[in-house]
Amino acid sequence: MSNSSRRSFLKGAAGTAAAIVVSPEILAAIPSLAAPVRIGLVGAGRQGRAILAELGKFKDVEVLSLCDTDASRLRSGARRAPKAKRFATHKELLDASSDLDAIIVATPTHVHKDVALDALAAGKHVYCEAPLAHRVDDCSRMVEAAHKSQKVFQTGMQGRSNPVYKLARSFYRAGAIRDAIAMRAQFHRKISWVTPASTEERRKRLNWKLDPEVSLGLLGEMGTQQFDVLHWFTSKYPTAVRANGAVLAWKDGRSVADTVHAELVFPGDVRTTYEATLGNSFEGTHEVLAGTMGTIKLAWTHGWMFKEADAATQGWEVYANRQQFHNDEGITLIADATKLAKQGKLEAGVGLPNAPVYYALEDFLKSVTEDKPVVCGAGEGMRAAVVAIKANEALRTGSLVTIDEKLFGR
Repeated sequence: MSNSSRRSFLKGAAGTAAAIVVSPEILAAIPSLAAPVRIGLVGAGRQGRAILAELGKFKDVEVLSLCDTDASRLRSGARRAPKAKRFATHKELLDASSDLDAIIVATPTHVHKDVALDALAAGKHVYCEAPLAHRVDDCSRMVEAAHKSQKVFQTGMQGRSNPVYKLARSFYRAGAIRDAIAMRAQFHRKISWVTPASTEERRKRLNWKLDPEVSLGLLGEMGTQQFDVLHWFTSKYPTAVRANGAVLAWKDGRSVADTVHAELVFPGDVRTTYEATLGNSFEGTHEVLAGTMGTIKLAWTHGWMFKEADAATQGWEVYANRQQFHNDEGITLIADATKLAKQGKLEAGVGLPNAPVYYALEDFLKSVTEDKPVVCGAGEGMRAAVVAIKANEALRTGSLVTIDEKLFGR
C-alpha cells in the first residue's frame, strides 16, 4: 500500500471497530470447461466420495475409473460414478485406463507418493489431496517428479481457490489490517476418527489416522490446510514450532492425540497459535490474522474483517448494512453488492454456494483444459507439509523444533 493510500485508510476513523463479511457473488451457472476431462479417482473413502459429488457438477467431466483397496468403499464410490470401471489397485487402473486425462489422489496420506509418482509416469495430470505426504523425503520425490513432468500437478490446498479467501486476501495484501502482529487458527469437531470394521486387518487399514507410524494426526490432516492459508496470505513460513497434545476426549486405547496445541514462530517474531480437537465443535474451523489496523477472520464458507477504532473506512458498497458484533458495530460487505442488490439477491450472496473443495477442483480442471497457472503446485504443497511434519515432530518429542528454510526449497 502506498503512503497516500495508507493516509487515506487512516483518516476518518470510527469510534468502534467495524466488521465486514467478505463473500463471493453467486456462482449458480453450471461451469463449462474448454475441453472434456476424463478422470480416474484413486481412493473412494469419505474425501474421495465428497470429490465425486463435486465433480458431478461439471458437465464436461467424466469419471471413467475408480480405485480403492477396500471393496466396500469402492462400491460406495461407484454409486456416485455408476459408469466408472472399478479397480482394486491404482496400478491396475493406470494399466487399463490409457484414455484418462487426469488422476485424483484421495488415498490415505502415506499412500499419496506412490500413486502420484505412478500417475505422473503414466503421463496423467494429477490432483493430490493435502497433506502432500507424511515424510519430507516423500514430498521431495513428488516435487521432483512433478517438475520433470509436463503435466499439471496441483496440491489440494482449498484456501487458495476459495472465493471468500481470495477476496479476504486482496484486503490483506492491500494493507487493510496494516502490520500483522499475531495469527491463530483452530479446528474443532466432535468426531472419533474411528471407522468400525469386522476384522482387525480392515480396522487398522481404515483407521490409519490413528496409526502413529503413518499418521501426522491433527497437525497434519487438519493443520496443513490452515497453515497454508497463513503462508499464502503472508508469503512467510515458520522458523520454529513447539507443540503438545493428549488423548482427552476418546479414551479408547488410541495413542494419537485427539487434542493438540501448537505455537509456530514466523519471521519478525510473529507468533501463531493452533488448536485442534476431536472432542468439541465450538466455533468450528477458522483462521484469524490480527494487525495494527484490523483483523481478518476466515471460516471457509464465510469471512469477516474487523477494523480498529483508528482505521478509516474504505468507501465500501452503499448497500452494506450494519450489524452488532458483541460490543462492536459491524458493516456487512458482500462482493459485487451493487449487482446483487439490483437482482434482489444480497442475502443469497453471503457465503459459498459450493463446498470449498469444489473451487480447488475447478482450478485444477481449468489448469488442465485452459493452461491456467496452477494455484498450488507440488512445491507449495511440500512447504505446508513440511510445517505439519515438523509440528508433529515437536508434538512427539515435546521440544522446540527449528525448521530449516532449505526444506522449503525456494
